[in-house]
Amino acid sequence: MKEEKEIFEQVDGKLFPGQTYSDVLLKPLFELQKHHLFCAMLAVHRAHTIMLAEQSIIKCAEAEQILQAIEEISNTDPATFTYHADYEDLFFLLESKISERIGEELAGKMHIAKSRNDMGEAMYRIVLREHLQATIGLAKKLASTLLSQAEHHVETIMPAHTHTQPAQPTTLGHYLVAIYDGLCRDIERLERARRTVNQSPMGAAAITTTGFSISRERMVSLLGFDGMIENSYDAIGAGDYLLEAAQSLISLMTNIGRWVQELLRMASKEVGLLRVSDAYVQISSIMPQKRNPVSLEHARSLASSSLAEGLAVLHMIHNTPFGDINDTEDDLQPHLYKGFEKANRVLKLLNAVMITMEFNKERAHQQARDNMITITELADVLAREYDISFRKAHSKAALVAKKANALQKELYDIPIRLVNEWLKDVALSEVDWQAIINPAVFIERRRITGGPNPDTVRGMIAKRKC
Repeated sequence: MKEEKEIFEQVDGKLFPGQTYSDVLLKPLFELQKHHLFCAMLAVHRAHTIMLAEQSIIKCAEAEQILQAIEEISNTDPATFTYHADYEDLFFLLESKISERIGEELAGKMHIAKSRNDMGEAMYRIVLREHLQATIGLAKKLASTLLSQAEHHVETIMPAHTHTQPAQPTTLGHYLVAIYDGLCRDIERLERARRTVNQSPMGAAAITTTGFSISRERMVSLLGFDGMIENSYDAIGAGDYLLEAAQSLISLMTNIGRWVQELLRMASKEVGLLRVSDAYVQISSIMPQKRNPVSLEHARSLASSSLAEGLAVLHMIHNTPFGDINDTEDDLQPHLYKGFEKANRVLKLLNAVMITMEFNKERAHQQARDNMITITELADVLAREYDISFRKAHSKAALVAKKANALQKELYDIPIRLVNEWLKDVALSEVDWQAIINPAVFIERRRITGGPNPDTVRGMIAKRKC
């Protein structure tokens, strides 16, 4: 074993960083930092330098030189930077680049009262708040599209489902407002997450602040944060901002995935209600009749993948110690970035599909007449107009449904004479029966707050536009 160790160390090295450590950790992390954190890192350097000068901790002339060097580095394409073991990571590489311009002595002053701990937390928060903001913007755009389509379809009758079975008539407008409301709650969750994320940890330094007379408050405004994480231990040790961001992502993608699945059902040939635009379907390589709604399938699979990235964050933080740890840092952050990037693709796809979709109103109306889904109104009419207890009325309606089903007839196929035979002690009028079997009447009568009555839905839409 000793000989194997010596042979391995000859290749891998005995000093940090070993070749294996460089290859499997430092190099990949350097590339991730370069791609995601370059601008945020320079922003923190810039703001901290300005604050140090304003607090008279460094001279204004020194700050000007440091800022000039930072500006020169910021104009460099980060793709040109390559990993080298001498620098460990992007932080030390950029420090060396600044030192080349203004000297090590002056470059070193840039780090007074600043640690990689508070700086790292600040960078992660800066990058994450931008991802959240981008997703919020796209989610709001999709919400606007949903509300616009709802307004267009307040009188488009369709069947509502419970337990995946036809249940009662509703309208597409009523359905879309429901989806819109759920999406808006997810937008609120994203906005709350952004507020939690957008708090400054700067000035916490390693974990206990510093003996220098810095201004943590000034760093808040310089870096565009909403506020400050007051307790320095909390600023470095807490990971709940990552959890909240991940949870808002998980909720958004879970909820979207559910109604995307519904849209796919509506778009099936058998159901035939939703027609996805030709721009977002693909044909089969062998079956020329096929119109595959792959845009919705991709949205569903991407939503699942995005959700999985959020779950990875929860698992990585679970049972970790409260403090500065790698578990919440460079290994974790890309899961959030990837999660939000995939979520953005989902939102863009769905917005395009929903703007351009066509809905088969005639077929939807017929489906709202089928499967006896207006039968609830029979129970309601008997209780409301014929002074029968609702439980008894419900029993009579169930009997009518059972008899019609035995005859393999729809309600609109059954004459009033036969219905009254089944009801026995009730003489239902022809006018009442025709109203009962009419899905439009069913919907019109449900004008209670939140119901599918077209005027009620118009009122909901108007309220949501305010």
